[in-house]
Amino acid sequence: MESLILNKENIKNPQNWKQVDIELPSFDYDKMSTATQENPTWIHFGAGNIFRGFIAMLQQKLLNKKLVGTGIVAVEGYDYEIIDRIYTPYDNLSLLVIMNPDGSLDKKVVASVGESLAADCSREQEWQRLNEIFKKSSLQMASFTITEKGYALKNISNEYLPVIKTDMTAGPKSPKSVMAKVASLAYTRYKNGELPIAFVSMDNCSQNGKKLRNAVVTIAKKWFESGFVEEGFIKYLNNPEKVSFPWSMIDKITPRPSDSVKEMLDSIGFDSTEIVCTKVNTYIAPFVNAEGPQYLVIEDKFPNGRMPLEQAGVFLTDRETVEKVEKMKVCTCLNPLHTALAVFGCLLGYKSIAEEMKDDCLKALVEKIGYEEGMPVVIHPEILNPKDFIKEVIEVRLPNPYIPDTPQRIASDTSQKVGIRFGETIKSYCSRTDLDVKALKFIPLAIAGWCRYLLEVDDLGHKMHLSPDPLLNVLKSYVSDIKLGDKASVGNNLKPILSNAEIFGTDLYEIDLGEKIEGYFIEMITRAGAVRATLQKYLK
Repeated sequence: MESLILNKENIKNPQNWKQVDIELPSFDYDKMSTATQENPTWIHFGAGNIFRGFIAMLQQKLLNKKLVGTGIVAVEGYDYEIIDRIYTPYDNLSLLVIMNPDGSLDKKVVASVGESLAADCSREQEWQRLNEIFKKSSLQMASFTITEKGYALKNISNEYLPVIKTDMTAGPKSPKSVMAKVASLAYTRYKNGELPIAFVSMDNCSQNGKKLRNAVVTIAKKWFESGFVEEGFIKYLNNPEKVSFPWSMIDKITPRPSDSVKEMLDSIGFDSTEIVCTKVNTYIAPFVNAEGPQYLVIEDKFPNGRMPLEQAGVFLTDRETVEKVEKMKVCTCLNPLHTALAVFGCLLGYKSIAEEMKDDCLKALVEKIGYEEGMPVVIHPEILNPKDFIKEVIEVRLPNPYIPDTPQRIASDTSQKVGIRFGETIKSYCSRTDLDVKALKFIPLAIAGWCRYLLEVDDLGHKMHLSPDPLLNVLKSYVSDIKLGDKASVGNNLKPILSNAEIFGTDLYEIDLGEKIEGYFIEMITRAGAVRATLQKYLK
């Protein structure tokens, strides 16, 4: 069998791809690429798996239907190896592999990226090209999947991060952080006729549009105070007729590239399968493996017009509906379940989410968190049914054995997530007269599990590697004196964590959950095997 190499010349020979059931785009790639570079309409920051496996395919559907003529400019503002090793060598093409629950695979070449760039000021030609794109009146949208920490300006002590302080004092010419780069490019757009644009965060976090707007405007105001930019720039950013920051909700599981998928692709002669781990620990390959279900809901505010995304399956609606859907998913029906499985999966030695769902205790835990404790605070968004959504999550998506998603991956950045994934439900219980926050049992159990995870010791007492987290060193220092088997060592060591409203959205002691969580935690450290015993005690 002739080997299939992923490049723009090879996709002109459809028969070879058809023989191994790989679907090719039905548009002219070269024509799309030229049109994108001449009149870009959509630029996207964050060139990783979720972009290639979901967002790029939205534009591909529109291109296939001949509803648009341009693709997307893919930009990486942090991990430049993604551009150099995954985009450039393969002519910006990728292979999407949808992993169905029955074991079948749908394979499609992703060809909607017309240009790819590293947003690095030291790469002068690419930075100049980015500024040229932002001068184009054709540009309608800049979207983002940079993870929640990409929008952060401050640390846990509410101090500006060093890179942000540098950017604020240096002005817009050579920004280092992604948010300062975006502010600088927005300034370029302002200087070239105050051209309209929508900045659309598609990251998996609450009120993502607000986070993006706050970060960009905060940096811009500092530049104005230091005389780097005019007051008119601030007015431009604050004028929704010129610049919008729509909110959105995104949902699709796109885990790290799977060795089993690589082996399958190798076996059919697909030759572009090298799995790369970059210097900043991004796992990525020329292929993306993902689940089939996907949802994207966007607030329909686009000052410069937009592509017909509804024709690709996107829900375009108002902010209130976006917020309802986002809260349904992020705070109740998926993300809290993922985080609970992540911390306990690491502690109990699991390497896959699907395997965890075969564990009666863990399956019962996510059912209790979702159906029993979360569902009472969900407001029905109308465009999606919460009960159908969570049923699909628990019965179809999480148990899918072909999705190589790991608790270790999902445990990354947990400190940045728990305030939304658990904290919002807790706050809802506090604000409702018909609900008693002190009656919560399983959300506090999951929080206790995360604190237990921070000890770096699994349930068998073995040393355990912790996933990356911007607060990891600080959190570990709080629990460093706690020893497995020594209940007295707990003392007040959990208080700096559980009382931190920056992490949870509230001081958990003030609402009488701190002591409950400590109690669960103490039960989990009494001996090796105590995590499992605690779960069994409360879930069976």
